[in-house]
Amino acid sequence: MFIPRLSNRVLGAVTTACVSLAALPAAYAQSPLAGGAPNATGLAPAVRVSSPIGTVDFQKSSVPPLPHPEAIFDDPWGWNTWLRQHGVAILFDNTNEFAGAITSPTKGLGLRQGSSNAGQYGFETDIDWERLAGIKGFSTHSIMVGRYGIPASRMFGDNLNPSQEIYGAGGNVVVHLVYIYGEETLFNGHLDIAAGRIPLLTDFSSNPLYCNFMNNAFCGNPKASSDNTSHSSYPDANWAARIRVRPSQYTYIQAGVYFNAMGIYGVKQYRTGFKWNGGDINGEAAPVEFGWEPIFGKDKLPGHYKLGGVVDTAPHPDFLYDVNDNPWVVTGQPRKIHNNSWSAWALADQMIMRHKGNGPDAGITLLGVFYNNSPVTQTRERQYSLGILDRGFWKSRPLDAWGMNFSYVQVSKKVKTAQQIQQGLGYSTLINGAFFPQTNGMVVEAMYQMRVWRGVTFAPDFQYFIRPGAQRGLKDAAVLGFKSHIEIF
Repeated sequence: MFIPRLSNRVLGAVTTACVSLAALPAAYAQSPLAGGAPNATGLAPAVRVSSPIGTVDFQKSSVPPLPHPEAIFDDPWGWNTWLRQHGVAILFDNTNEFAGAITSPTKGLGLRQGSSNAGQYGFETDIDWERLAGIKGFSTHSIMVGRYGIPASRMFGDNLNPSQEIYGAGGNVVVHLVYIYGEETLFNGHLDIAAGRIPLLTDFSSNPLYCNFMNNAFCGNPKASSDNTSHSSYPDANWAARIRVRPSQYTYIQAGVYFNAMGIYGVKQYRTGFKWNGGDINGEAAPVEFGWEPIFGKDKLPGHYKLGGVVDTAPHPDFLYDVNDNPWVVTGQPRKIHNNSWSAWALADQMIMRHKGNGPDAGITLLGVFYNNSPVTQTRERQYSLGILDRGFWKSRPLDAWGMNFSYVQVSKKVKTAQQIQQGLGYSTLINGAFFPQTNGMVVEAMYQMRVWRGVTFAPDFQYFIRPGAQRGLKDAAVLGFKSHIEIF
């Protein structure tokens, strides 16, 4: 929900692995990162350690400042101030996403025109153990959530770009543990090490700006990033360790190892998130990411540019061939297994203009994504995205924002070929639950985000799906809805 998701925060994220997921809404406690995305529960932690050198005050503690987003109950009876003075931050919030199709679906396939609601409540704790117990540079982070609902896009046949990202993988339980890990920050932020239960995509190939949007193509990571199950994503985590080095004020390099477990998104092993059995580990994912975070001109326009990649040793079934290199959909033989896979990405966001006098986050920011996956083991071979976010353009409402984002997804030719064979054999439902062979598809989203009150945002949202689920046989679909976020404390 909170996501997710995370520019430099990305980096910092494991440092607070939440990315996923999602609610960028509450727009107040600004971050020195991604052009000033607003903080929300599960997001701010990711910002703390990934902030460029020079933007964080390490005078009171070697641990970066604890997250402190704007909230409805900011400091009742002074308890919040007292806790923070002793190095403890407690946050509680809710993100809700509603969407409904305003166009009719393709006939004759059992699809329907309808609406649905999805949401998440989250409880986060961040502890600065240097302040609390004198352990220099050490902090711990945890998040627990409860999730409900499904995305409306399933009703008209889209299974690649869910209209609501804040759904699923929560185990259908009241309390699901997202992550819990320890973190050591050294040398005034030049070195940061984290280890524990951490989602890979909280730190890598993410950006908190993405979750100003609601579609899962954008929030909390580019959707192509989670095609590979060894790339754990919020709200599920693996045993992991991550190290980040900042050789200069505006650069970083980070790497990690994430131990993949069988059935990570299955109910049996990960329903509550509290089952930490290492006996299910069947491979490792090793991501690396390089970042450049410049600030341009007299207006100090921030940007974030990331190049990264990941390889893994987990077992992946081939989409097309069986163990004898024949199409498995014809022979019925077990699929060939590849004990490796890879992904690569380039992400960028750049503020190009400031709205002076409307706050440090006020301005126009451009967003760009390129993601490339192994076509042998992953459905989405490529994803391209381009967007714009404009916050603080209205002087009387400096915390409001509007944005538009576009995503194009290209499906692996192996997937398409296997589906074409299935179609020729008379299958009614193909791989990935598709009705027609998948090729490429697009989604466009536009939103207006309003600050309703302290800690409360509401964002009307419009989405348009071109070739839903990358299936040429499905009618385009239009969706209306909203995304709300309430930071309670």
